[in-house]
Amino acid sequence: MTAALFYLAAKALHVAAVVAWLAGMLLVALLLVALRALPAAHFPADRGLLLAVRRWDRRVTAPAMAIAWVLGLWLAWRGGWMGAGWLSAKLALVVGLSALHGMLSGSLRRTLRADAPLRAGWARWAAPGILGFAALIVALVIGKPP
Repeated sequence: MTAALFYLAAKALHVAAVVAWLAGMLLVALLLVALRALPAAHFPADRGLLLAVRRWDRRVTAPAMAIAWVLGLWLAWRGGWMGAGWLSAKLALVVGLSALHGMLSGSLRRTLRADAPLRAGWARWAAPGILGFAALIVALVIGKPP
């Protein structure tokens, strides 16, 4: 495989990992918001859906985040962008997304342990935050401002 083809394959895998990561985060965020709206009396006794989403987060979303990080850093190094202002801004946003993923995963884990949905007020802003961060990251990557 030539270097150019390997670079394109890595870029494609990076984008696919980012899509899987963001989709998994949105799934957890929307589930937490939906559960938050339930009165405690209607909280599901059958935790099957919650367990399935938790498994998805651990088996797909978290590994997708790791792949996105590793390939993203490699692509930045290979592209000669380390130290570029736009990349520093993008990395700050990606750190924020990673932290939000941790908060969502922790809230889901705590919800599974509780007898009622957790009342984390910040969760209602998670999905718009994910989409906003993603839009800013895409703008930085495409525009590459100085």
